[in-house]
Amino acid sequence: MTKQQWRRALPIFLTFLKFGCFTFGGGWNIIAQIQKEYVDKKHWITDEELLDFTSVGRSIPGIMVGNASVLFGYQAAGVPGALAALLGIVIPPVLIMLGVVYVYDLVKDNLYVARAMIGVRAAVVPIIFSAMMKLFKSGIKDLFCGLIAVGAFVLCLFTNLSNVLIVLLGAVAGLAWQEVRYRRDLS
Repeated sequence: MTKQQWRRALPIFLTFLKFGCFTFGGGWNIIAQIQKEYVDKKHWITDEELLDFTSVGRSIPGIMVGNASVLFGYQAAGVPGALAALLGIVIPPVLIMLGVVYVYDLVKDNLYVARAMIGVRAAVVPIIFSAMMKLFKSGIKDLFCGLIAVGAFVLCLFTNLSNVLIVLLGAVAGLAWQEVRYRRDLS
């Protein structure tokens, strides 16, 4: 672990702490914030790398956004960056949940709280949709990738197949397609 990694870890921690405090709507909204901050503004990673982090984060056990944060942090600043991103993204929700659990009985039937949550959910949808569209453009490289995406969507929507199996089927299809292209290029 280098000094540069430790120096980069503090800003990562503070940014992910902000994400954890002020990003509502779940993991996809946080991915949108990572994209805005580290792809669009700071250019530390590319859309493709963020898509890879998100794909791997969803494919392994654990919470997707925590997994993706660790992968981003490691890419940006090694082990110190991974720890900084994970702690930054986890500490605020844990503290907020402790507070919510403590006061839940007091506010659970409050009409204004219920209405505010409806507004928050509605506001989050376009943010998530925007991130999805940017990631879609990065993930679909050619017609075959589009066909894999459509096939995965259909399998996810209309079958009881596990998401892990669908991801693995997509990986196998991608590997097979790249092998076919590689052999065709050698000919």
